[in-house]
Formats: sequence, C-alpha cells, structure tokens
Amino acid sequence: MVDFGKWPLFALLSPQDLASIRQACIFGSAANEAIYTTQNNEVFVFGMNSSNCLGTGDNQSTIIPRRLDVLCGKRIVDLSYGSGPHILVCNEDGEVYSWGHNGYSQLGNGNAIQGVAPVQVCMELLAKKVVQVACGSHHSMALTSDGEVFCWGYNNCGQVGSGTTANQSVPRRVSATLQSKVVVSIAAGQSSSMAVTDNGHVYCWGYNGTGQLGIGNTGNQLMPCRLVFAHPVCIIQVVLGYAHTLALSDQGVLYAWGANSHGQLGIGNKSNQTAPVKVGTNERMVEVTACHSTNISAAKSQSGQVYMWGLCRGQSLLSPHLTHFSCTDDVFACFSNPPVMWRFLSVEHEDFLTVAESLKKEFDSEETSDLKFRVDGKDIYVHKAVLKIRCEHFRTMFQSHWNENSKDMIEIDQFSYAVYRAFLEYLYTDNVDLPPEDAIGLLDLATSYCENRLKKLCQHIIKRGITVDNAFLLLSAAVRYEAEDLEDFCFRFCVNHLTDVTQTDAFWQMDGMLLKDFIVKAGRSGGFRN
Repeated sequence: MVDFGKWPLFALLSPQDLASIRQACIFGSAANEAIYTTQNNEVFVFGMNSSNCLGTGDNQSTIIPRRLDVLCGKRIVDLSYGSGPHILVCNEDGEVYSWGHNGYSQLGNGNAIQGVAPVQVCMELLAKKVVQVACGSHHSMALTSDGEVFCWGYNNCGQVGSGTTANQSVPRRVSATLQSKVVVSIAAGQSSSMAVTDNGHVYCWGYNGTGQLGIGNTGNQLMPCRLVFAHPVCIIQVVLGYAHTLALSDQGVLYAWGANSHGQLGIGNKSNQTAPVKVGTNERMVEVTACHSTNISAAKSQSGQVYMWGLCRGQSLLSPHLTHFSCTDDVFACFSNPPVMWRFLSVEHEDFLTVAESLKKEFDSEETSDLKFRVDGKDIYVHKAVLKIRCEHFRTMFQSHWNENSKDMIEIDQFSYAVYRAFLEYLYTDNVDLPPEDAIGLLDLATSYCENRLKKLCQHIIKRGITVDNAFLLLSAAVRYEAEDLEDFCFRFCVNHLTDVTQTDAFWQMDGMLLKDFIVKAGRSGGFRN
C-alpha cells in the first residue's frame, strides 16, 4: 500500500487532501513541486513553480494546492517530467498536454515560448492515441496505441532519433530501424532514449558518454540502434537513471549498464559498463526502478522484498541491499536525493478491506452486533468476540458463570457516553479522538480496566491539549489516577504559568489538600521567586 505521507513535500497537505489522492508525482531539482489527481478526477498542483511547471498560468509558488481546471475530468493515465522542468501528460482518450520549460521546443508546439498552462500537443499526435509519455532533460517522447514512437525537443546528442542533431520543435515519428516494429514501452534518460518492442528487443539512441546505451562503446547514436545481449533475452522493462540503465527480463533477471560511480549498477564495484551485465540477485525480480534525476536504483522481488543500491542518502551501496519497504516507491521517498518519484504513482482504491479496516467499519453496527451497551440512555453496538480478543476486562466478564455473558444489553453508569464510546471504538481502531477534558474520564476508565496503552494515549491527548484554564484540573486528575508522568508534566506547566493559573476558578476550587501540596511543591521548586 502506497503511503504518500513518506514523501516530505506531502507533509504540507491536510489528512483529508492526502486521503483523496488517486495519482501523484513529485518532481523538480529539489523535489519541491507536485501534481496529483483525486478520486473524482480533479487535478491539483503545489510547490515552487520553477519555469511555470505547475501550469497555473502564472509564476507564483504555492503551498496551498491549486486546481488545474483545464485537466480536471481528463482522466490522466501517464505523466512524465524533465529537469527543465517541463511536464507531459496523456489522458484516457490519448490526448497529450504539455507545459513548463520550452527553451528547446520540448513542449512540441512548434515554438520555444514557455508554457505557463497545459496546452494540447497537436501536430502529428492529433490523430493518434498516446498511451505513454516520457521526458528527458529537454526532450520528449510519446508512444501510441499502434506501437509508434514520436520524439521532439533538444537533439544535441541525437536523442530524438531523427538522424541529425537539429532540434525538433514538433513531434515526429521515430522510424529507421523502428519502422516496422511494435513498441510496447518507452523510457528517457537525461539525453538518451529507449524503446522496448513486443518481442522483447531494446532499441536505444542519443547520448552515450558513459555507456548508458549499452551498445559496447561510448559513441552517441543519432538513430535507434538495437541493443545486443550476450545471450538471447526477452526484456519486459527498461528504466534510465541519471546516466545508467537497468533492464528486467521475462525470467526475472536484472541487467545494468552505463555510469557506475556510485554503485548504481549494483554489480559490486564502481566501474562503468558499456554493455549489459547481470545484477547478482538470489530471487526472481518483478520490477526495476530508476529515474534520470538521481543515481539510485531499486527493484522488487517476486516474494515482495524490495532492494536498493547506488547513491542512497549520500552513501554508495555497490550491491542490492535488502530494505524493510514493501514497494520501490518508498525507496525514492526515503533515500533518493532529491526525493522525487520515479513514475506517476497511482493508487487504485479497491473494495477489498483489510482485517483492521473491516473491524473499524463494523464498530457500532447494529446489523452485525450481538451485544449493545446502554450509556446515558444511548446504545453502542459491539461484538463479544472482538471485545474478548482485545480486552482482558471483557474476557473475564464474558465467562460462562458471569451474568453478563447471557445478556444482549448491558447498562453502564460509571462513565459517560462519550468516554465509554471512545473506549469501545479504541478496541476496534487502536485510536482515540477526544478533547482533553473527556480524556480525563477515559484515563479513569483505562486505569480501572488496566489498559496501560490506552492510559498512555490519554496522557498524550491531555498533554497536547493543556491550557492555563484547564491545567490545574488536569493536574488533579493526574494525581487522582496515579499517572506520575502526566502529573509531573501538568505540575511543570502550572509552575511555568503560575500567575495565570492561580487566577483561574479551577485553581481555587481544588481540594484543599491538593492545593496545599501544590503550593509547597511549587515553593520548593522556586515557583514563587521574583
């Protein structure tokens, strides 16, 4: 399961905004720009807005997500970014939109004017259905449903595959050796391009200064050239890093070539490779990842284990290193510098619920419950089996010789409805959501039921919500429930705000002995010194 909270930039979003995300991409030279779509197909952007890459029509930075009306409802299926930066997206209908930096005509609209808002790329793509897009540093690629590849933009190293080094201001089909081939996926490096055909062959063109094309030399290629492996293989995925390339075969074998100054090839040394070499793994791999903004590599095995290597937070890992992550995206969130995304990350929300989600959904459900608690005249519906599993108090209560075991309704008069409901909900969700004043009552319950973790949660809520007005009330509660850590916290708060606290009604309404103890203790700690 993707956790967008692992990405530093998404810390700017509210929990509600995070929960609404369906697809997202973080990009930029410092991972300081983001675009995301929601469950109802709205599109939002936020961040620095370098080179108008947010597409908002102006050059203003924003930490508040702004809606891109022109793309809302378009059902985006793929997105890619260049380091200019410029952005390409394609939607369900096969339309391509571009915006951002355009100094080399990488937006494909026939000019070099900066794109301040998303505009559809027309020309030769207008009659095509595009299914994938890819951005190099300053060039662009598109793959159609017919298996044709189109390129445009900066071409100083032949990265648009036209046979020359002249820049290309509009999309043109890459032909030559690809003329009769059906391409199923494309990838772009900083200044190089690759395509994988339906028979598992890899074609490459563009810059090759560190051997990232894998053709056995370091000469640039102005037209697509087929990559030859030492043994016949069928490649199903290719990804390009800053100056290296990784490929995955249909048998789950990893291959790597190109720059290796940080160990990004994963072959145990730092030597560049101009031809494909196997990456030593003991497992069958099902996914390999890299992006041209970084020198980090990652892969996922058939058993679900995630490995990383290369430049990880400044440290060079020369061979695949087993991580605790469950998806390769987490590697880029936590160890890539900058923490950009290697792909347009999609989270398709399914109807399937985990055990925890199912329990949460069934709390206070009259339809499935076999017991209800009546508190302050209100009913709370629960399940005996869940309560017995989660709480020792109920495990004892529902033994055969107890009267409660045969009842389908139990009245509670020791605690308020808000407190008892919060307790029962905690048993289903592990979470507590109460104001500090109510958390005092829940602390009482947790103490009575010997629920130590709940007791700690209540103390955390109380600490977080302490004010001058309620500080002495909370202190007295901590003393009453023998919560020593909380008592010390409330005492120090009262002493630090002594003048204000002593002017509250709660201070003078407290039990005389407690008041006396507080004054003595505060005096000893120097609270009454000028």
